[in-house]
Amino acid sequence: MTAPALPHATGGVAAIILAGGRASRLGGADKPQLVVDGETLLDHALRAVSWCDPLIAVGPPASVRAEVVWTRETPAFGGPVAAIAAGLAHVDREEVCVLAADTPRAVEAVALLRAHPTGDADGTCLADADGVQWLIGRYRTATLRRAVEALPDGGRDASIRSLVSGLRLDLVNAGDLAADVDTWDDLERARARAAQAAQAAQAAQVRGRTDQEAT
Repeated sequence: MTAPALPHATGGVAAIILAGGRASRLGGADKPQLVVDGETLLDHALRAVSWCDPLIAVGPPASVRAEVVWTRETPAFGGPVAAIAAGLAHVDREEVCVLAADTPRAVEAVALLRAHPTGDADGTCLADADGVQWLIGRYRTATLRRAVEALPDGGRDASIRSLVSGLRLDLVNAGDLAADVDTWDDLERARARAAQAAQAAQAAQVRGRTDQEAT
């Protein structure tokens, strides 16, 4: 059987948003649809990569605020590597951003990633106190595709570590920007941080108006 032709790389950057998964530590909740700071986690992710084209979301289709190509790993719940493989089937760009849809500060995280071009490496990922965050990364498409093809079963149930183990990656210290939502406690912390940030921004606006009125 002849393998399907791969998309021809045309330059630029695509994005793969991982929006599936079982969310077992959240009791099976639809994690990408959880709301932080007035937006779903999925919409935060899509806004973070709005500069990419195309935007490919791997997971069950949902209502979003962007034009998205939806796809799904086969079978479903095959893990993040299988999801990346499914997304790569739609990528025709030289580079691809990979982003999990569980990052409340995705916009800031991806902006930091974007500020550090890949250079001669195979990709760039954020890192924090918990380690390397491979699911907030920008990769050379051809290299990532070869890494997927080297794994058995299309990457089904494979670890992200096994996917990237042979890649040369530049790491960028993200502080707490890469914090994700895996538990209800994580969600409450994210919402509290967003509320505090909104209050601080509102207070700064009030101070600014007061200073203008005083001059």
